Amino acid sequence: MRFGILGSVEILSAQGEPLPLGGPRQRALLALLLLDAGRVVTVERLLDGLYGDDPPSGATSALQSQVSRLRRSLPEGMLEFHPGGYRIAADPQAVDVHQFERLAKQGARALASGDPAAAAATLTEALGLWRGPVTADEAATARLEELKLATTEDLFDAQLKLGEHTAIIPEIRAAIERHPLRERLRGQLMLALQAAGRQAEALAEFENARRTLVEELGTDPSAELSAIHVAILKGEHRQTSNVPAQLTSFVGRATELSRIAGLLTATRLVTITGPGGAGKTRLAIEIAAQQARETCFIDLAALTHGADIPQAVLTALGVRDAGLFTSSTQDPVNRVVAALEDRHVLLIMDNCEHVIAGAATLTHRLLNACPDLRILATSREALGITGEHLCPLPSLPAKAAIRLFADRAAAVSPDFRLTDDNADAVRQICTALDGMPLAIELAAARLRAMAIDDIAERLHDRFSLLSRGDRTAAPRHRTLRAAVEWSWDLLEPDERLLAARLTVFTGGATLSAAEQVCQVPATAELLAGLVDKSLVENAGGRYRMLDTIRAFCAEHRTDSLEAVHAKYFYDLAEQANPHLRRAEQLEWLSRLDADHGNLLAALRWAVANDTTLALRMFGAFSLYWYLRGLRGQAAPLAVQLLDRIGTHPPEDLDEEYVLCVLQAAWGRLGAPEWQDHLKHAEEFMTSPRGALRRPHSVFLWASATGPPKGEPVRPLLDQDLWAESFTMLGAALLHLFDGEIAEGEEKLRRALAGFRQLGDRFGMVLALDAIAGMADSRGDRQAFVDAVTEAMEVVSQLGSIDDTTSLLCRRAENLARYGELDAARADFDQALTLARRNGTLDHLAWAYSGLGEIARLRGDLAEARRLQELALSKCSTGPYGIREYQARALIALAHLAELDGDLTAARSRYDEAITSAMAGRSLPFVARAAAGLASLALRAGDGWLAALLLGASAAIRGMPLAGDPEIARITAEVKALTGANEFTEAFERGAGMPQEEALALVGARRSALGA
Repeated sequence: MRFGILGSVEILSAQGEPLPLGGPRQRALLALLLLDAGRVVTVERLLDGLYGDDPPSGATSALQSQVSRLRRSLPEGMLEFHPGGYRIAADPQAVDVHQFERLAKQGARALASGDPAAAAATLTEALGLWRGPVTADEAATARLEELKLATTEDLFDAQLKLGEHTAIIPEIRAAIERHPLRERLRGQLMLALQAAGRQAEALAEFENARRTLVEELGTDPSAELSAIHVAILKGEHRQTSNVPAQLTSFVGRATELSRIAGLLTATRLVTITGPGGAGKTRLAIEIAAQQARETCFIDLAALTHGADIPQAVLTALGVRDAGLFTSSTQDPVNRVVAALEDRHVLLIMDNCEHVIAGAATLTHRLLNACPDLRILATSREALGITGEHLCPLPSLPAKAAIRLFADRAAAVSPDFRLTDDNADAVRQICTALDGMPLAIELAAARLRAMAIDDIAERLHDRFSLLSRGDRTAAPRHRTLRAAVEWSWDLLEPDERLLAARLTVFTGGATLSAAEQVCQVPATAELLAGLVDKSLVENAGGRYRMLDTIRAFCAEHRTDSLEAVHAKYFYDLAEQANPHLRRAEQLEWLSRLDADHGNLLAALRWAVANDTTLALRMFGAFSLYWYLRGLRGQAAPLAVQLLDRIGTHPPEDLDEEYVLCVLQAAWGRLGAPEWQDHLKHAEEFMTSPRGALRRPHSVFLWASATGPPKGEPVRPLLDQDLWAESFTMLGAALLHLFDGEIAEGEEKLRRALAGFRQLGDRFGMVLALDAIAGMADSRGDRQAFVDAVTEAMEVVSQLGSIDDTTSLLCRRAENLARYGELDAARADFDQALTLARRNGTLDHLAWAYSGLGEIARLRGDLAEARRLQELALSKCSTGPYGIREYQARALIALAHLAELDGDLTAARSRYDEAITSAMAGRSLPFVARAAAGLASLALRAGDGWLAALLLGASAAIRGMPLAGDPEIARITAEVKALTGANEFTEAFERGAGMPQEEALALVGARRSALGA
């Protein structure tokens, strides 16, 4: 019999069946007794736990009645009366709370003794006992909740030591949301972010923690948290991206470890070659663990096309195609180059053989463009490019092979020891298996069910047949295949069926996915058996096969499950979509991240075989792609699908068609095809046939093509709160584009309120960013700081480096405008670091331009000009680039030319800026350029025109730009030239113009100023 109080109180029979219990009071009584199982609990303690400080009259009699009722629910004699109290005669380890406390202490000891793998397993088991809030009195509840939190923190420490930093970042963030004053959690998040290569976010988290502690407690961060902050600033915590944690020991290969370490010091490309199962991947992971430099691991096993490799590298680096605020995307190869060109990184490209041409092409490009990059590849064949150093992997020497077998055998059969009695059998097994690590591990796994001599005998019989096989195959290839085939033959028929069907998955699967797609009875039990036999790995609840074993099992799959697989992952995405709009969106983003490979594989199959399903997938996946910054990831597939369906999608799939067109557009769809599809997509977006099922399509459409021309789309608002809030956000942004500030601000605040109510972080960020921009324009500095600060906190939860960079630049511009140049420079420097790490050219341009403006304000015009030209050179090009980055640098260069007295050059730069900003309809920058033209008119002595242009600038923006010292200077000098009355008349005439008239004036007068 077992008892549970970590959740609802329950009694389970020996067979695991729940036994009946009485009402809440009886359950509470049982919980109080179980907290001290095996010990006497006083009557006073029970009354206090049941009634608190104010028990009713007759409480003692009521307690006796409850005891009598409870006794009837328990086995005879289990609830005992003792002088002064009662005792439940239960083994404490049959009670979940005592089992939890034991496991928590055991895990903490394992962590302290330097065994993080054992600690993680034990602590996970401990926390798994919790089914809900504990049923206990206030004091006991507080104690247990604190222990649960400390155990969670211990588990995070263990996972950090195992290299699982990227996976646990969302979990640590969720814990911080529940416990914002917990400094240990804050430090763990900083360490996880730093280990994932996200240093700027780690430093930003310290600022978040400091601000929270000051606001809530009036104290500064502890010495421990401050020490982590200083260590990250100094780069003392080595950064790794995503090198897989290993749960087994590394055996042998000392010679190869030493040789490869030396080669990576002297050369830039090393390829470990050898047959499948030789241990190439494990050796590469061990080398990564010994590196002092930042490392990043890219598993290419799941890829089917070489063209997918650049995106896989970006994903491994944690680089998104774009941020929430960004509408442009870059070519993936260029983005990889930009992200790596200034970094000292070891890139590990694992399993190159099946995409060898693509791997070689990308490797060659990266080594030429990134001077501090090192690449370690694993492949069954050489990449074949100049400068490659090969490290062929031989069989394990006899001693190492025997040690590996003994180690793995002890893992599955704890009583196994290498002795004189079994040494010959082990030696015979390792010799028969030619020292191949994977084959040895498969054989060792059989000790769970077979004696060592039986394994040796069966292997001898099996391998005596090898000479009858393919004599053209390398001996070690034939050895491994025979070992895998032997393991296969020993499986039960249902196990073989499941193993074969599991190969439909790319990158593994959850138990639920395996059950629903493979459709094999008793899947859970069969999977456990395959794990025991080392044919399948269980990592964090996901089941996957090594590439070698997967290839073998795929040969034995006789049924096609791709359609079932595709439908399952389409349904999963549709199931996720409502959750992606609410507070649980981080959890669901992580779930979809884990199946990223399966989503793409399902889409690829659907594009080739089921165009209707494929189009539905583009709709279902679109919000996930957007939130994760994966704008152009499926662009090639979108182009293929559009080629198949033409410009007339199936009925009722117009919205999905638009989202497919957007994917193609972000991937730089060729001009003729794009124009045709653009026309048809725009027709739908401007005249939808009803309420949009995916209202975010309006925002995505505007991001890619600019604000809609003519009557904007107006989806029906009688939908859920998220649709209404998103529609409100889109309408607000359109108002702002048109300079209708008051209308836009009112809708923004309504949208923000809706997103806050839902807990939708990305909607909150979009609204907060726009609110910050408006507050900045009207000079409301406190409102600006509040909005930007909250936006940065929310963006850090979403893990978007692009958007953190954008917000840093926005804040830095505000600081510079108010004369806080040191703080502004610090923000721009941090933004520059992030933009380099993320390979975001437009944000590099923004940061360089901001640093150039600081140089100008400090009087260093030569440095200012150098930085602005550098900014201009970084701006992305192409029809869908954001023009404001280019316009910003051009306006700054025009101002510098004006300061040099070169008015012709200034006029030319302003003209370029206006052309660029108008092309992207970036009206705030048209307004800035108009103010610059006003300065040129002032220098020409035309005060009336200067005042008119200042007014037109305000009309274009929708409000005067308050707090800008340069505009204040121009305004003061124009007033001095014209007099207050004339200035007011001219300014008000310009400011009173409709926006289009003001734009026309600026376009005409830039030409007139050139006369």
